[in-house]
Amino acid sequence: MSEVTRSLLQRWGASFRRGADFDSWGQLVEAIDEYQILARHLQKEAQAQHNNSEFTEEQKKTIGKIATCLELRSAALQSTQSQEEFKLEDLKKLEPSTLLPRLPSEPGMTLLTIRIEKIGLKDAGQCIDPYITVSVKDLNGIDLTPVQDTPVASRKEDTYVHFNVDIELQKHVEKLTKGAAIFFEFKHYKPKKRFTSTKCFAFMEMDEIKPGPIVIELYKKPTDFKRKKLQLLTKKPLYLHLHQTLHKE
Repeated sequence: MSEVTRSLLQRWGASFRRGADFDSWGQLVEAIDEYQILARHLQKEAQAQHNNSEFTEEQKKTIGKIATCLELRSAALQSTQSQEEFKLEDLKKLEPSTLLPRLPSEPGMTLLTIRIEKIGLKDAGQCIDPYITVSVKDLNGIDLTPVQDTPVASRKEDTYVHFNVDIELQKHVEKLTKGAAIFFEFKHYKPKKRFTSTKCFAFMEMDEIKPGPIVIELYKKPTDFKRKKLQLLTKKPLYLHLHQTLHKE
């Protein structure tokens, strides 16, 4: 999968999620706009000539079907009929995940899979549609790999939000620059302000890349990618729980 294809999938996934969020919150005008704009982009890609497309013919058929489903949901929202023909639950089954697959292996090079298990928060149960944005930054806060968003958390229990999702690092460990760090930004929706907010963040530095479980501390927002003004979120023993797997040829 090329970087262009990855970028397109990430952008479409974010747009898809925005539309579904507006839809679930009852903001129908915004949802319809988001669905229609995304459907036009997808139809354009689905109808592109082979030489001008990043996708195979089979992939373009799938993209065209997703576009049609978006159009159906948009039409259902505008319908005066009480019974919706194409429900939000049906649409969500098609959500394109922005998580990227593992890179091809290279002799002597190490790939890293990070399983995000759970995050400890005193108000875990109150977080709406929580997810985590994962990025790899250099000392200046510049992205070294594509940014990835997890799906919305699988469940909330007591003081924990559970994810149980694997993130594939999009660069061989040996190729990361000195001083790089992997960031995890915990985000959730604030209905009163009608936007998604970063609640806290955590990061893992290169010397912490080791196989097995690890817990890392949580810091107050805003996310400090340069790691110069860090403030712990709480004195309570609440952390981000991860599990690392290293793959080496």
